[in-house]
This record gives sequence, C-alpha cells and structure tokens, in this order.
Amino acid sequence: MELYFFISIAIILFLFFLWFAVVSYIEKEKLAIQRSIIVGLISSTLFIALTYLAQTIQFYLAISILSTIVTSAFLFFLPKKKTILKNEDSTYRIDERDTMFSRKEIMHSAEKTEAYYLNNPDKKELDNEWKQKPGLLDPLSNMYNRMGFLAADASFFSIGQLKHRVYKTPSKQKEATEPDEITRFIKNWSKKLGALDVGICELKPQHYYSHRGRGTEYGKAVKIKHKYAIAFTVEMNKEYLAMGPAAPTVMESAQQYLNSGTIAVQVSNFLSKLGYDSRAHIDGNYEILCPLVARDAGLGEIGRMGLLMTPKLGPRVRISVVTTNIPLEIDSRVIDNTVHNFCNICKKCAINCPGNAISTEPKSIIHRVKRWQINQEKCFSYWCTVGTDCGRCISVCPYSHPNNLLHNLVRWGIRKSWLFSPLALKLDDFFYGKKPKPIKTPDWLNI
Repeated sequence: MELYFFISIAIILFLFFLWFAVVSYIEKEKLAIQRSIIVGLISSTLFIALTYLAQTIQFYLAISILSTIVTSAFLFFLPKKKTILKNEDSTYRIDERDTMFSRKEIMHSAEKTEAYYLNNPDKKELDNEWKQKPGLLDPLSNMYNRMGFLAADASFFSIGQLKHRVYKTPSKQKEATEPDEITRFIKNWSKKLGALDVGICELKPQHYYSHRGRGTEYGKAVKIKHKYAIAFTVEMNKEYLAMGPAAPTVMESAQQYLNSGTIAVQVSNFLSKLGYDSRAHIDGNYEILCPLVARDAGLGEIGRMGLLMTPKLGPRVRISVVTTNIPLEIDSRVIDNTVHNFCNICKKCAINCPGNAISTEPKSIIHRVKRWQINQEKCFSYWCTVGTDCGRCISVCPYSHPNNLLHNLVRWGIRKSWLFSPLALKLDDFFYGKKPKPIKTPDWLNI
C-alpha cells in the first residue's frame, strides 16, 4: 500500500511541475521553466526512491506525510487575520499642479514656472535634477530606440486628438432609462470595446483634483459637477512590460492609454446623446484621480507602488473614467485586506525600482490618509534619463502574472489564507527571481 502511495505522489508531482513548465514556456519565463523542471525531477525521483525503503519505515513515513498534508490543509482554511484599514479616506483634494507632468509642462511658460516655484520653493531644487536629463522619448536618452520611440509618440499623438473630445454638450431631449438596465448595457458594451473590468461608484470630493495643472485649464479650480463615475481598466501586455525600461514598455503604456481613453470618450459621447451631462477623463486631460475612483468602484486596491492592484492582473492595467449624472447602479467595494498585507511583506517593486522611488517602509500618514506614496521626483527623474516610463515595478509584481489557472490558484491562496502569502512570495522569488532581468527587445524593433 505504501509503495503505491509514494509512486502516486511522484506521478502527481511530476505532472504538476510539467504543467508548470508548459505554462512558463507559454509565458516565456525561462528561469521558471528551468527551475520547475529541476524541482519536478528531483521531487518525483525522491518519492520513487522512497519505495526502496523497508516496509516499516515506509509506513511511518507515509503516515507522517499524510499528517503534514492534513495539518497544512487545516491551517490553510483557518479564518484570515482581519486587518482594519484606518485613515484610508479624507476630504483632502490633491492639486494637479503638483504632479510631475504639470511641472514638466510649465517649463514652456516662464510666467507659470516663476509663480509655481514662488509658492513651492521646496520643489525647485528637486526639479532641477530631472530638468538636466534628456526627457521622455528623447533621442539622447539611455534607452533611445528610433522605431519604438516614434511608435509611442504616434500613440500619444492619437491620445492628444481625443483630449478635446472628452466633453460634448448633452442632447436637449433626455431619454428615459432605468439604472439597472443602463448600467448593465454600459458594462457589457465597454467590455465589448476592450475593457477588462468596469466599476461604478458615487463621486466624493477627494476623487477630484482641487485645481487643474495642464493645458489651457491650468490653475482653474475643479468644480464637482457629477454624481457618478464609471471606471474602466484595460490590460497591458506582460511581455512588453517585462522588457522595461526599454522602448517596448512606453509603446505598450501609450497604446493602452489610448485604448482606455477611446472607450471613455465613446461611453461619454453615448451618454451625452441620451441627454445626460458626462465627461471622459483620459491621459493628459483628467479632473479626477483615476486610481482612487477605480478603487472605490470595486476594481482593486492601492498597493505599495501607488497604483491600482486589480484581482486579475495586479497593477498591469491602464485606467480611464467617465463621470456623469445619469442614474446608475453603484458597485459595493469589498476591501481586500490580503492585498495590503501582501504588499506589506513583498517589497519586490521597491527592491527592483531602478530609481529608488518606492519605499520599503510601512504606510504613513500623508495628506491625512494612511498610505504608501511613491517618490514622484525620483521616479520621473529616472524616466527622463532612460526616455521611457520604465514599468519595472509593474512587471516584477507577483500579482502581474497572467490571468490563468496556475496564477489564479496562487491569488486564491493569498486571499484564502494569511499563512500562504509568505510562502507565495518565496515561491515567486525562487521561480521568477527576486530581481528578474528584463527580457530582450524583439529584433523587429531594432532597425
């Protein structure tokens, strides 16, 4: 009996790690392929070798293994340790003029530059560092790739064509709609257009910037005009992000800003045709903070790197939002404490950040909210050095693995058991590397 027990375990282990290797091959994870094959061969060989032990030893060893499995299963299903998130919300509104994109944009206006640094002298010295660097998509930057940078620039140009299409005067004749029916239509249509997930929430003051910081609206106070927000996420390609900070990362980033923005503009235009005031919020023309809106719309949690951590793809998404007054059914946010707990122990994004912009410390009170905050000046300075938006933090995040059965089992385990998170992190470091190297840029880009 014990003989069949050990052989059965050997076969199960071999088949599991073979499956792991096949999935890793599809995902082009070379280290995971090598290590899954090695672990599979060693573990299955070990259990086959155990069949040659004396029958008495086999019996006690089999009992010990079964006891370990049963005990582990029992511990796995213990209730999760609850974490109450405190000071997560406040009425504080961030000023868009303090963001790096605004501070970069005002360089073209001596008047705006002088006024900003007069009111924010502490930021002048910080900004002098990145101002000495080449800049995003600059030919003098470290990661310059002629075709890749031109392709990314073409995507950003296309987004620019949408910036002035975010609002359309609503039709004078208002169509009658039922909240449940129009909500269902918007969600299904948005997914048909390419959205990964769609969520709806009621707007709060802290979702809005206090003042605009870009374009012709610079310095204007942002008025709260709408009751509801519709948040959309779109997927960013894992392989392209794994090439970061090389050119493919900024190509993919720009493309998904465009894709998410297109969905938002379409939905906003549709709602205006129904007679309801609506506005799309897309790259380069936001009045709201997309990650906070998406979080409160039930699409994820805010992680250590300051980005939305979605259940299916972690931070590997781009977000756009439509704000509107059409009556909608809102999504209840169920706080996923396991994401916060995992980010608290993981720190992989911080360890791999080439600009040292992500803290390894616990959350602290910032703007009356307990949170993590990225050092935006260090992050942007690195972008201006390499010429891309890097993406290393997103790429190495254990939550960013593809949405398939293998990785969903791990995500399920993290949500189910507080004991599983440290194990999942160790396994991720072993199979994918604690500091995974960027993968090679495809040859077709190097012309």
